[in-house]
Amino acid sequence: MSETTLERITIEPTIAAKACVIWLHGLGDSGAGFAPVVPALGLGNNHGIRFVFPHAPEQAVTINGGYVMRAWYDIKSMDLHDRADMAGVKQSEQQVLALIEEQINDGIPSENIVLAGFSQGGVMSLFTALRLPKKLAGIMALSCYLPSGDALPDGLADVNKTTPILQHHGIDDEVVPLNAGAVAHDLLLNAGFDTHWQTYPMGHSVLPEQLRDISVWLQTVLAHVK
Repeated sequence: MSETTLERITIEPTIAAKACVIWLHGLGDSGAGFAPVVPALGLGNNHGIRFVFPHAPEQAVTINGGYVMRAWYDIKSMDLHDRADMAGVKQSEQQVLALIEEQINDGIPSENIVLAGFSQGGVMSLFTALRLPKKLAGIMALSCYLPSGDALPDGLADVNKTTPILQHHGIDDEVVPLNAGAVAHDLLLNAGFDTHWQTYPMGHSVLPEQLRDISVWLQTVLAHVK
């Protein structure tokens, strides 16, 4: 594997894959943390969706006392305006782009790819998708924020302006404040992006009810895939 190729867990459908969901985990987790959601989504036997759960590289994380863990970027402080190490964000962006290119080279067009993520992974899915010059099927950002704080990222591409964005957040989130997600949503909405915001009675986690909603959304944004 090259230095930009991430190790991952790949779950293939029972039929030939015609679409792909790339799902990025949160800080300190791994691809194994979200791989169990696939059967929980209840997509049936013939959905044709490949799920890819990459593992973030290991690095020291400042807010955790420099402890080394899987992270898409360093978190410097809890201040939303100075939380994300942007150099690290852009380095991980290149690795996520490489994953997308792998799928395209394997015969799945970008229009059949959903980029999803939770927490840090959601930050990366939003940041990467908003700057991506290729059309995606959908963008899912769970319990997260924009790495640029109260501004949209630089280098925005217009091609995903009409791509459905799903933003979920827990009203009792003790890790990423609800307001941080709401700020991202308002910025996207005001800029004309097709974003849907929904909150749940939870902390920094995922609920079974939420997975049912995600399943419906995924089937909707991939309904064109034949």
